[in-house]
Amino acid sequence: MPLKTFKPYTKSTRGTILVSREGLWKGKPFKALTSTNNSSKGRNNYGRITSRNHGGGHKHKYRQIDFYRKKSDVNAEVERIEYDPNRSCHIMLVKFEDGERFYYLAPKDIKVGDIIQNGSNAEIKLGNCLPLKDIPVGIDIHNVEINPGGGGKIARSAGTSVSISGIDGNYSIIKMTSGEVRKINSNSMATIGVLSNPDQKNIKIGKAGRSRWLGIRPHTRGVVKNPVDHPHGGGEGKSAGGRHPVSPTGQSAKGLKTRDNKRTDKFIIRRRKKKRA
Repeated sequence: MPLKTFKPYTKSTRGTILVSREGLWKGKPFKALTSTNNSSKGRNNYGRITSRNHGGGHKHKYRQIDFYRKKSDVNAEVERIEYDPNRSCHIMLVKFEDGERFYYLAPKDIKVGDIIQNGSNAEIKLGNCLPLKDIPVGIDIHNVEINPGGGGKIARSAGTSVSISGIDGNYSIIKMTSGEVRKINSNSMATIGVLSNPDQKNIKIGKAGRSRWLGIRPHTRGVVKNPVDHPHGGGEGKSAGGRHPVSPTGQSAKGLKTRDNKRTDKFIIRRRKKKRA
């Protein structure tokens, strides 16, 4: 979808770049597939803040997306493509031949009226969902299950996809966008295509108010706080903190490995690429 720029009537519109929603459904979401979405404001079930600088934002309904795609061997027609405030990619409302409707993640270039299908009998076509063992090597896929029947977990954000680079017994070798290469059970389901809204990464918020609409609150740097509030705080005048960067709780912010899941280490063939400093 094209990007939208604005005439600089104000200082904020001068730098604002948004994604045009031309061609998307302009009405309300399908009510039967929505539910209330109470914001956690960054707090856990004890009421303690675990994600700082979250809160406020516009009210919106949650769209119940079917990441499992279990309804197989029945054709479904794409009724409409919608904006979803809960995720970066667009979603599509599909209607099966028996009248049942679901929300699915919408791949790029899919159109209203297209026919899609789930299951091992589906053809290799945009929007169809098949087991990894039935998908040829090199095809772009998204919404990939890690465990069979567990629902899609990998490649669910705007413009993303992964690809199958080979077969190893009962496992498919998947190459991720991050550069990681790992094995996934070949009975896991995946959907054909690259996800929609690839221009999401080019958005420029333009003003602080739009961040507040999205539920993002202001962030105060550690070096301007007092020592009681942050390890970088204190000192007379400007101070770099006198130590390597850390979070308010003292955890290193310079690439400390926090992954602690040795159970699945055996499935990772190559680790993701390290970011250049």
